[in-house]
Amino acid sequence: MYKIIQNRKIWLTLSGTVVVLAILAIALWGLNLGIDFTGGSLLEVEFTEDRPDVAVVTEAVNDLELGSLIVQPVAEKGMILKFQDISEEKHQALVKALNALIGGNDTLELNTETATSTDATTTPVFEIDINNLNKPAIVELRFDSVGPSIGQELKSRSITAMIIVLIAIVLYIAWAFRKVSKPVASWKYGLSAIIALFHDVIITIGVFAVLGEFFGMEVNTAFVAAILTVLGYSVNDTIVVFDRVRENLPKSEDDFENTVNTSVNQTIQRSINTSLTTLLVLLSVFFFGGATIKPFVLALTVGIFIGTYSSIFLASPVLVVWEKFGRK
Repeated sequence: MYKIIQNRKIWLTLSGTVVVLAILAIALWGLNLGIDFTGGSLLEVEFTEDRPDVAVVTEAVNDLELGSLIVQPVAEKGMILKFQDISEEKHQALVKALNALIGGNDTLELNTETATSTDATTTPVFEIDINNLNKPAIVELRFDSVGPSIGQELKSRSITAMIIVLIAIVLYIAWAFRKVSKPVASWKYGLSAIIALFHDVIITIGVFAVLGEFFGMEVNTAFVAAILTVLGYSVNDTIVVFDRVRENLPKSEDDFENTVNTSVNQTIQRSINTSLTTLLVLLSVFFFGGATIKPFVLALTVGIFIGTYSSIFLASPVLVVWEKFGRK
């Protein structure tokens, strides 16, 4: 029997320290918002030959007047260009400029020669010189364009969605535990779960603030979807523990603190095993999947790891703190 609740000061101090560090990272650096929120265009390409330097690419497209251009290398031969919202005509001009950068060509070149037939007439013959054929220098992987007004609307809706989810979780837990009034009121179960969820979300966002500052990782609408998924996953783990507390309370001869500790020990193996199998799948997708889904998968990985910790070492200790505070 692990004394998890009895050592709650350790877990609460650890969680509080990490949350403060995450808030500082968010305040200092903020999030590196993608074009989903800021508006603009994004072009991702892959060079068929050696990838040129960022400075060379920037110089090659300078005449197109793309605005605040950001060039970011991806993997071995990939590159992402972010700039202001542009027309399709300028988009095609940009692709041609990148192709011309290392001698690529969009067209198939034909060599002609003449041949003389038996009737002494001259007939042109077209041949394709495979060895001298100029292949396109780049492969366009994706092109996204979002207007600034749409970006602001997406940002507003994302924040609204998270607030609604949190309120719905509080109401649901309060209703689910409505028959549990002693020694802790049902609404305090919901508030304890929200504290754990706030802990999970803040730390995940803080990690992305650090990654955005030092590694250029962006936050887009997929990140919001990942956060909402983390909220659902984390609260599921927390409710499993709380539900076991509810089952044990009527038949337990121990005080509330030891009853909660027993309940946590009864569910800890299930929580860890479930999260571990989920994390193994996510890590496989992260290392072997495409570059475009890595931010989404990484957000899920960090969030689920922190959510598993909080459901065991934070939500239940907070519940015991509520009970002791109420007695005083």
